[in-house]
Amino acid sequence: MIFSRTTSLKGTVTVPGDKSISHRSVMFGALAEGTTRVTNFLQGADCLSTINCFQKLGIRIENQENELLIHGKGLHGLNAPTEILDMGNSGTTTRLICGILAGQTFSSELNGDQSIQNRPMKRIMEPLSQMGARIESIHGNGCAPLRIQGASLHGIHYVSEVASAQVKSCILLAGLYADGPTSVTEPNLSRNHSELMLKHFGASLKSEGTTATIFPEPKLYAQEIQVPGDISSAAYFITAGLVIPGSEILIKHVGVNPTRDGILKVCKEMGADLTLQNENHGNGEPTADILVRYSSLKGITIGGSVIPALIDELPVIAVLACFAEGTTIIRDAQELKVKESNRIDVMVKNLSAMGAHITATEDGMIIEGGYPLHGAVIDSRLDHRIAMSFAVAALAADGETKITDADCVRISYPAFYEDLKKLCHG
Repeated sequence: MIFSRTTSLKGTVTVPGDKSISHRSVMFGALAEGTTRVTNFLQGADCLSTINCFQKLGIRIENQENELLIHGKGLHGLNAPTEILDMGNSGTTTRLICGILAGQTFSSELNGDQSIQNRPMKRIMEPLSQMGARIESIHGNGCAPLRIQGASLHGIHYVSEVASAQVKSCILLAGLYADGPTSVTEPNLSRNHSELMLKHFGASLKSEGTTATIFPEPKLYAQEIQVPGDISSAAYFITAGLVIPGSEILIKHVGVNPTRDGILKVCKEMGADLTLQNENHGNGEPTADILVRYSSLKGITIGGSVIPALIDELPVIAVLACFAEGTTIIRDAQELKVKESNRIDVMVKNLSAMGAHITATEDGMIIEGGYPLHGAVIDSRLDHRIAMSFAVAALAADGETKITDADCVRISYPAFYEDLKKLCHG
């Protein structure tokens, strides 16, 4: 797909539903009693993988045009699958479903695409094994495909080396089936959608600092879930609005959960003209409209406790930093190496090809801002966040930019290019 510079971006955009919340609405709805109704569900490939897996586990799910109906069967209502569960490209599906499957009375196998087969699963296998789960990497390399034989689980207190919502959520979901309380302590607080939504469904759960504890065998009850817009998807429009002169964009109904709003904090520290409007705190997940205008930005250092709150936004933040005055340092972000691609290497290689002054470090990047970008051929590595980040970079660069495998955006934002084009002027 070919992109070229635009003179400005103006208008209003509504981004798709939050990917993390969409995944969890299906999973928790399946384990609840009654029918859960979900509106603004993200119809991206990853979330459709979650639907497909739970259908293979015996859950009836009606995917209608404007809503999703999940006919839950309770905590012990899943059926043994008759075929391998296909995770597609979804790390969230893979890691969270393992926690659920570990406590069942049947065995299951799961696999995914080449990216999933290279993503680290030891980080969930180890705590699940401590709980008594019988989970193995079929090829013995700590990655999918995985085989899980349901077992009786024990409550544990697990101290995680990484701040990962996927690891935390996997353990908490296994804790639903344990014989006592299960706790997870993280080095920094990761996104807390699982904790908020499990409580909403009726689970007994408490959070103190960076520790979450769940108590076993609750009754989960069906709920109405309105999924807010995904701040990770909004990040591309935020960045585009800030770096393309003359731009003004209003992004409607975006989730601004404090464990996810790191990009807003970073942008404001860099000097962004960014305003929250129509803030709403209903349904456990705060939302707001985000008004963003072109701004003069300055380089900053990004690291520490804010990283879990913006880990998926770091590729587009690297693009943002190219347009800031001075040096931006991204550190404590080694988790970028084990995403859909090694996002540190991919961002450095591709931004360098566009003329950016950027250097990879062991745990992040150093970006010298103020050097104009020019068109290049960009290898997306089939990573949706890479493709969207470089679509934004291309709109602010001289010449033409070609992004290979650009349609990988279907994983999280199928209509991304159409929405971006509607905002372009000139």
